[in-house]
Amino acid sequence: MDDEDELLLVPHHGDVTGGWLRAAVFGAMDGLVTNISLIAGVGGGGVDRQAIVLTGVAGLVAGAVSMAIGEYTSVRTSNEQLDAEVRKERRELRAHAEIEQRELVASLHRAGLSRETSQRIADEAAADPDLQLRLHALTELGVIPEEKPSPWTAAASSFVCFAIGALIPLLSFLFGSDELWLALAIGGAGLFTAGALATWATKGRWWLGGARQLVLGLAAAGITYLIGAAIA
Repeated sequence: MDDEDELLLVPHHGDVTGGWLRAAVFGAMDGLVTNISLIAGVGGGGVDRQAIVLTGVAGLVAGAVSMAIGEYTSVRTSNEQLDAEVRKERRELRAHAEIEQRELVASLHRAGLSRETSQRIADEAAADPDLQLRLHALTELGVIPEEKPSPWTAAASSFVCFAIGALIPLLSFLFGSDELWLALAIGGAGLFTAGALATWATKGRWWLGGARQLVLGLAAAGITYLIGAAIA
């Protein structure tokens, strides 16, 4: 590969592999909604500031750890499944080389290449077992085996962002306030901001993303508040 090819292959797109970005957005939103709802629920039940802080901190710690473990397990399981499929494909290439070659030609042709071009690509790839395996994985599984998301990155992103999100509605209570409405207002501002920031990756309308998250989060808070008030 020459210098021009290397320059052309420099990444210039966002992360779409389901790695840190998905985990970060999910963690932040979940942290905000979870603790806003918890605070609204226990606040609706009429408990004092100390009980609200205790509930919120417990929700922050438990949720952040749970999210990190869940993300790590989910991404690792997905990667292990991919590895198993790649190993299966490698065995099939060795045992049924001609059939797999025809499958690759058919896949490339179905993707829009002419049959002649598809055949030339498949023939060239057959001379390099690693390239052949990557092409088969890409056409049959839709992935490049070497470009898997890191479970550790997903776990860390989820943990940190959940903790930050869960901390926001607790801030006013931690600074001495007893007003439930103030905590919910701060949490609502956090929801709107997080929703707006998420559109940075999707190139969508920031105000629409923010409003959507605000409405959903406040709906969850309203439900838990009413349940807390009813139980009390």
